[in-house]
Amino acid sequence: MLGIGLMLGFCVAAPLGDSLVKLLSDLPVLMLGFLRFVMQVIFMLPFALRSGQSLRLRGRVLRLTLLRTGLHIFGILCMYTALRYMPLAETVAICFVMPFILLLFGWLWLGEEVGPRRLIACAVGFVGTLMVIQPAFALVGWPAFLPLGVAVGFAMFMLTTRAIAHEVDPFVLQVTSGLIACAILLPILVVSEVAHLPGSGLRWPDGGEVVLLLLLGLIGSASHLMMAWAMRYVPAATVAPMQYLEIPAATAIGWMMFGHLPNGLAAAGIAVTVAAGLYMVWREQQAARRAVPA
Repeated sequence: MLGIGLMLGFCVAAPLGDSLVKLLSDLPVLMLGFLRFVMQVIFMLPFALRSGQSLRLRGRVLRLTLLRTGLHIFGILCMYTALRYMPLAETVAICFVMPFILLLFGWLWLGEEVGPRRLIACAVGFVGTLMVIQPAFALVGWPAFLPLGVAVGFAMFMLTTRAIAHEVDPFVLQVTSGLIACAILLPILVVSEVAHLPGSGLRWPDGGEVVLLLLLGLIGSASHLMMAWAMRYVPAATVAPMQYLEIPAATAIGWMMFGHLPNGLAAAGIAVTVAAGLYMVWREQQAARRAVPA
């Protein structure tokens, strides 16, 4: 029950943090991403120090943390850019092509056995995602495809998080990831400002933006902390269907804060994507149960 409660908290906190990003769309994307990781370090450092564990990671854990941080940066920058152009619910819904991408990766490159029913569910899920993308693409153009990049990056991010969740204290993982991300983004931010690259720019946030940045750092850190903790207590088969609660949460938050609701085609696409994803999760659970006696 503790793990389920933590995942429910993550499913609400994650789209709530995304809504704050939309409110901060006047800040350059690179600067916003950098400040988000700075806030993560500030909020998590006292807890990491109290844990008594060293912040120095080594060997396999360090390599996976570096990979995890790079995926986190990629996903966040794609998400922050997409949210400047697209409604919250549609952006989050497109990101949920992630399970289908993982299924295809496992089938095509890892040689995992995938039955025809799950492949059909995967195809149906992609159709649902295209139904969400189509009206968004007609409205904003190429940014409608950015959530697909988020899906790929976050899928791999989840895998690396699961690989080290039992070996590193969640607070230590958050702090080290934040420090690595800041070390990566700061020189990129400076070079992009000098070269006047898209998404660059440096300016001091005003009073309202500072408050929103603090809230973004707090909510963003708390959401990923809840996810990391939940994976200690909840089996993957339980976590997978619960993640789809992010979509109705994002729809409700988008409507309350911005007055946005998906149109008919996008709403139908969201329903198709969720149904296909839940069916695929159910098939995975059935296959796992049959494998236990064997």
